[in-house]
Amino acid sequence: MAIVSQGKSSRVRSTYVSCTVRDQVYTLYTCPPNCVAEMSMLLLAGVVGSPDVDVVWNTFLDDGHCHIFGDKNIGVGDYVLLTGATLVLQPGDTLTVKAKVQNNPHTDACCTVTETFIPIG
Repeated sequence: MAIVSQGKSSRVRSTYVSCTVRDQVYTLYTCPPNCVAEMSMLLLAGVVGSPDVDVVWNTFLDDGHCHIFGDKNIGVGDYVLLTGATLVLQPGDTLTVKAKVQNNPHTDACCTVTETFIPIG
């Protein structure tokens, strides 16, 4: 990982959401205003049904978005694990997850990020 021993205060966090309502957008992670975050792991796991799952990186500064997964079908017992790459999020950026198409979906999503604190001044 790129920020090991970089001389600034940092912390490692994992967060999760359970997507259980069709077409509802769940916020998996929001980068705090005083940090830059490096996402090193993203996991999607199918629990009930086979919904199409959309994971979106929303950028705060330019109000843009990037579909990390656009309607990826995840069945019961299936999972998608992203590691080995780093996504850098700026203050206010979010990762959102939405399970679509099927009624009563249940897909779990989790990610691990390293937040590096931005010095004030």
